Amino acid sequence: MKQDNIQNMKTVYLDNAATTAVDPTVLKAMLPYFTETSANPSSLHIAAKRARDACNAARHSIAHLINAKDEEIFFTSGGSESDNWALKSIAYVQKSKGNHIIVTKIEHHAIINTCKFLEKNGIEITYLDVDKYGRVDPKIVEKSIRPGTILISVMFANNEIGTIEPIAEIGAIAKKHGILFHTDAVQAFGQIPIDVNEMNIDLLSASGHKMYGPKGVGILYIRKGIRMEPLIHGGAQEWGQRAGTSNVTGIVGMGKAAEIAERDMSKKVTHEIELRDHIIDRILSEIPYSSLNGHKIERLPGNVNISFQFVEGESVLMSMSHKGVCVSTGSACASGSLDPSHVLLAIGLPHEGAHGSIRITISPTTTLEEVNYAVDVLKVSVERLRSISPLYDDFVKKEVKKDV
Repeated sequence: MKQDNIQNMKTVYLDNAATTAVDPTVLKAMLPYFTETSANPSSLHIAAKRARDACNAARHSIAHLINAKDEEIFFTSGGSESDNWALKSIAYVQKSKGNHIIVTKIEHHAIINTCKFLEKNGIEITYLDVDKYGRVDPKIVEKSIRPGTILISVMFANNEIGTIEPIAEIGAIAKKHGILFHTDAVQAFGQIPIDVNEMNIDLLSASGHKMYGPKGVGILYIRKGIRMEPLIHGGAQEWGQRAGTSNVTGIVGMGKAAEIAERDMSKKVTHEIELRDHIIDRILSEIPYSSLNGHKIERLPGNVNISFQFVEGESVLMSMSHKGVCVSTGSACASGSLDPSHVLLAIGLPHEGAHGSIRITISPTTTLEEVNYAVDVLKVSVERLRSISPLYDDFVKKEVKKDV
């Protein structure tokens, strides 16, 4: 495609689970801390105090969003660091109590690969199955607990299929047994209501760039009283728990994004569910041999994940991209892999079904016109790819013979 055509092409961005655009209000809040108030908040002068106060205000906004205390919020570089810190620290600090951690088979790679690392270092990991919708049964979680269990880590909502897990039930089970409970809430934070106290969450990971804030900043919520070992050693930042010069602009941006998320959540959820269900209804009714992945109701407001028989998801993605529609085939963190999604395999899809899936994720600014255009492009893309598919041709011939 010619460069001029690419630049002039209408773009419909529907890959918000991978990353979101920075909200203009968030950007406006960040700008002064690039230039006017660019001091290091660890210094002692007045400019440093202004930067420090801005970080503390952001910490308060983030804590308020999940009903936590300000001193329970620790800033990191993003969700992956927070996940690593939570699991590795608890494994180290709790080693005298046990060496067993429970997770699900559909966790983000930041959890899965951290668990693989821990297994090489003497930690035993139980990977729990999920049902066909991607939900883990709390009863199975409880049955998996043993005397040496030190941590349960279950993601709040899945990044690929959007399924929301029964977090409050699992939190209650963990509390009953005196076991720490961590949740990777990167996809859910700022998207749906979270209350760390009502849900008995002890540790929670989140990231700024999934909630219309900047990249390169995240948080780990650590319930007061839980002893942790720093993942990054150095200076005394974050009360000695996370070394490194504070990312003031990122922290301010994430704080402002948290404010906006709390203010607009109800309106945002209503808007996204309406568009999400419209997309699902159109695809399932207008494109034959398609099926929804994930739970129909207990799913993130802006997530649609669909499998199409007789086509490759990457081919569909590229075909749609040529028409200016941006979607994905799953987690952006695994996009370089030729292997099928571990999440889709875990919910029981065969390899060909997992390879034939796409993820559409919308935002508060997504319009009905945009999603209708995207579905129209999707229909044409699937039809064209099936028209050149030998597998689809054989299938049609067999169906014709059945009717004769």
